[in-house]
Amino acid sequence: MEDVCEGKDFSFPKEEEKILQWWDEVKAFETQLELTKGCEEYIFYDGPPFATGLPHYGHILAGTIKDIVTRYQSMTGHHVTRRFGWDCHGLPVEFEIDTKLGIKTKQDVLNMGIDKYNEECRSIVTRYVSEWEKIITRTGRWIDFKNDYKTMDLKFMESVWWVFGQLFEKNLVYRGFKVMPYSTGCKTPLSNFEANSNYKEVPDPEIMVTFPIVGDPDGAAFVAWTTTPWTLPSNLALCVNANFVYVKVRNKFSGKIYVVAESRRSELPVEKPKKGTANGSVNDTEPANSKTKGSSVGKNKNVVVDTYEDLEKFSGSSLVGIKYVPLFDYFKEFSEVAFKVLADDYVTSDSGTGIVHMAPAFGEDDYRVCIGNQIISKGENLIVAVDDDGCFTDKITDFCGRYIKDADKDIIQAVKEKGRLVKTGSFTHPYPFCWRSDTPLIYRAVPSWFVSVEKLKDQLLENNKQTYWVPDFVKEKRFHNWLENARDWAVSRSRFWGTPLPVWISEDGSETVVMDSIEKLEKLSGTKVTDLHRHNIDHITIPSSRGGVLHRVEEVFDCWFESGSMPYAYLHYPFENVELFEKNFPGDFIAEGLDQTRGWFYTLMVLSTALFGKPAFKNLICNGLVLAEDGKKMSKRLKNYPSPMDVINDYGADALRLYIINSPVVRAEPLRFKKDGVYGVVKDVFLPWYNAYRFLIQNAKRLEIEGSAPFVLIDQAIIQLSSNVLDQWINSATKSLVNFVRQEMDAYRLYTVVPYLLEFLNNLTNIYVRFNRKRLKGRTGEEDCRTALSTLYYVLLTSCKAMAPFTPFFTEVLYQNLRKACNGLEESIHFCSFPSQERKGGERIEQSVKRMITIIDLGRNIRERHNKPLKTPLKEMIVVHPDAEFLDDIAGKLKEYVLEELNVKSIVPCIDPLKYASLRAEPDFSVLGKRLGKSMGIVAKEVKAMSQEEILAFEKAGELTVASHTLAMSDIKIIRGFKRPENMTEEQIDAAGDGDVLVILDLCPDEGLFEAGVAREVVNRIQKLRKKSSLEPTDLVEVYYKSLDEDESVLRQILCSQELYIRDALGSCLLPSTLIPSHAVILAEESFHGVSNLSFVIFLARPSLAFNSDSIASLYGENAIFGENLMVYLLSKDHSVLKSEFQHGNGKIKVDHIENQPAVDVILGEHVFLTVGDHLLTTTTKA
Repeated sequence: MEDVCEGKDFSFPKEEEKILQWWDEVKAFETQLELTKGCEEYIFYDGPPFATGLPHYGHILAGTIKDIVTRYQSMTGHHVTRRFGWDCHGLPVEFEIDTKLGIKTKQDVLNMGIDKYNEECRSIVTRYVSEWEKIITRTGRWIDFKNDYKTMDLKFMESVWWVFGQLFEKNLVYRGFKVMPYSTGCKTPLSNFEANSNYKEVPDPEIMVTFPIVGDPDGAAFVAWTTTPWTLPSNLALCVNANFVYVKVRNKFSGKIYVVAESRRSELPVEKPKKGTANGSVNDTEPANSKTKGSSVGKNKNVVVDTYEDLEKFSGSSLVGIKYVPLFDYFKEFSEVAFKVLADDYVTSDSGTGIVHMAPAFGEDDYRVCIGNQIISKGENLIVAVDDDGCFTDKITDFCGRYIKDADKDIIQAVKEKGRLVKTGSFTHPYPFCWRSDTPLIYRAVPSWFVSVEKLKDQLLENNKQTYWVPDFVKEKRFHNWLENARDWAVSRSRFWGTPLPVWISEDGSETVVMDSIEKLEKLSGTKVTDLHRHNIDHITIPSSRGGVLHRVEEVFDCWFESGSMPYAYLHYPFENVELFEKNFPGDFIAEGLDQTRGWFYTLMVLSTALFGKPAFKNLICNGLVLAEDGKKMSKRLKNYPSPMDVINDYGADALRLYIINSPVVRAEPLRFKKDGVYGVVKDVFLPWYNAYRFLIQNAKRLEIEGSAPFVLIDQAIIQLSSNVLDQWINSATKSLVNFVRQEMDAYRLYTVVPYLLEFLNNLTNIYVRFNRKRLKGRTGEEDCRTALSTLYYVLLTSCKAMAPFTPFFTEVLYQNLRKACNGLEESIHFCSFPSQERKGGERIEQSVKRMITIIDLGRNIRERHNKPLKTPLKEMIVVHPDAEFLDDIAGKLKEYVLEELNVKSIVPCIDPLKYASLRAEPDFSVLGKRLGKSMGIVAKEVKAMSQEEILAFEKAGELTVASHTLAMSDIKIIRGFKRPENMTEEQIDAAGDGDVLVILDLCPDEGLFEAGVAREVVNRIQKLRKKSSLEPTDLVEVYYKSLDEDESVLRQILCSQELYIRDALGSCLLPSTLIPSHAVILAEESFHGVSNLSFVIFLARPSLAFNSDSIASLYGENAIFGENLMVYLLSKDHSVLKSEFQHGNGKIKVDHIENQPAVDVILGEHVFLTVGDHLLTTTTKA
């Protein structure tokens, strides 16, 4: 394995770019596909985005989810084809071309020529494809751009035709009307996207109109409110809310009797009788607030009681079916079925009178409710009394040819002349205008081709049950409700750039032929077809069976129909890939945003149900919306979010991937994107992970530097048998990690995987590596060191494989170096199999270490509360817990780690839970609340009242019955409160607990611990000086000290008494400065004052040779000059080279080339020492 740089010098983005280049060189993605060829297919559908803009965080989020799942599936033995797709047709493309060419109306397109217009559209569809590929690839996603699919490709479009042909054969297609936003200026319907793009504040008339009740004994009339008087001539029904209370009121002055919702009675006009008039008509009264600007909502409430008296109250449901006198007689042929009261929940109480006038040709809800109540029927027979220009047709004889908005005043006057006007005014509100012509939009029924979704509703709901969603509430609530209320789907659009409807009809509409293939069209028309866009097929006719010809209808498909056809069309099914499709349908996995519940998820489900009676997919992950940091929608105009590429260039794609995956957005909740959060992932995850890896490399290399045999991995089976408790723990924890990741990834719960992975990495770096520093540095013997290094190696390798789908770059970087130490590993980590699930056996040690970590945290908390730094040793810690095995572990094999981390001298285990603690029980409301419902209060009261003995019995039994409910250990929290011994204060003894374990610390000062505390302080200063001097952990230095105190013996005596601890902590002796050789190279020195009332200087020096002068002199028969020459010669050699020579000579070297001196054998440890510390230890031992 090669040496690696410090974490601060490791550039995550640059390393990722190197990996990208390497993947490209070795064709990594293509190789992975080739290696898994022949494995079980895992079918992934990639929803096609538009390529008319650049990818944003929403695309990166969905793409990351898709990449993680598909990488995981590849590593678990599946062949996963991943083809990118493009949505090429529809509004976004047309919008750009219209803007570019200044096109305002449908006629503009026809004047230009559909052929030229469509080719303009085609020319921009792939404009950003290269940018998409660059950004998506940079995020680490593996997907095939070269073999992509496009909805404008001939093969894709032909399969869309086949889908429609199948629906037509199944009698699931009909022609009818859909109420849509309509531009009278452009003479075309608009999508909701277009309709919402140009709102203006405008005044509109608001009027209240009476509809006399047929046969009412009081002569009462319904009162309806509208802001579109032009729709009144087309009125066919009134609508109430069945759940509202309605009231019949009489005007005290005019005698008129009205019916309105009780909650809206205050909106009726206040009328004042003229002098000398006992009663009056509408012409004799003056509405108090007529011709006022703004809505009448909420006015006159203080005087309405004086104007009207209540006659009768009734429910809205009781009004259903009551007939009324029509306002106009233009639709008198509907008299038998129309002009009656209907009910629907869309009627609200926040405006109007609680009674809505309905004109089904001009309102989406009006149309729906009238269809549902058989006022009109589905199909092509709806009378739309407004033409394409927004003018009344001949049907409205009194206003024929008038533009509807211009006719409002005259219609109001006509209503008034009929004595039906109750109130008139002006209402200012935001209103949609056409973004092209800048004319007000209307809602108008336009002809459309429909798929009969309502016929499929039961099957859709059943198929939804067969799918698996994460999170499931989106499936069970949002999507289920959408299917429950599904309406027939209008799949056609009066546009140009799209897949044309394959429908040829006769002029009278009585003969229809649907093409389900190019072959059929060529056969019937005798024309060769090479492109299916409008300008290439609109001219094609086919012979009629009755003589004459059939022409294609002018509509194209809604682009959602195309994307919903994707599972079939991207394979060109059924014209190709029949076996591949039929063996692997439904697909295994899809993932998109929450908005697709009404989009792609829905259209996939509808078409697959209609075609095959199955859902289109088995598993689905639904993500939430990525918002700007301030919680607002990300906006290019506001520039309220950082560029994705800027974030990647600063912190790397892996950090961005982990940040978004470890957030609420994967649970379909919103994420407020914070760039600092991505940096947090680098700081808290990747740097500690990298440092653990670097620590392994450094200490493996150290073996060679110190002259031992190179690091060679010990067989993993042997490592699993290690007797070291932390080896046992980390090996078991690694198995748990693999098992958990497999379990959760198989369940598509990405949001549970990342927190677990992060906790594992935290434990690896902060527990295993940190607690094992001495072993990994070789201070407990070479064999133990190699065992620890091999353990760390296998853990890093396994965790890298488990993390590879999540962080493909970083794991590849580590793997490429790690694989050099182990023969037979795959070329890339992404060619490896995912670690296999193994039987566990280390649950006890995992639990014990987990509790040990808790104990250490609790002990630190107590120290912080009492301002007792860790450098201050404490005498004793008591651990209270009822589990004897755990106490054995803490007082046995885990003891040394607890003592060192908390700097206490002894641990006292206590199994008696009542000796130092009082127990109380609390019900876990988060667990029990839903389960117990109304019984929760009774159960909670009894649980809280449990005695100490009852709690102990419950802990022993593991369950308890309360009020006929059986409660388990997970249902009740046992709280252990500290019971302080008598005659002791909080400053002398204190405790902390987490409800499971109780930790008690003896805080009394102990003079006997003073020297240990000073030693710890000195070691701490030395370690900080090493770091300050930029020394690597593998850099060998000798450490000297000099007392600055008047009595130098105090420090010397303390350091002598703590010699073993200091040597263990530093890995070398702490030497008095008097031993610094004259030839020593000082690397750093620093003075410290007031450290436990002591002052001293610390020197860091390169290792220096030390000589036994007497032994050297004896080599030359006491010739002092020859001895000095030998020492000069040895000092002239490089220290590491000399060390290596001694190692190769088994501690002895021959010196035979000093001029005019005889050859001698120099023995290490007798004549010369590699460090002053070695010389001192040898001298001390002999003494």
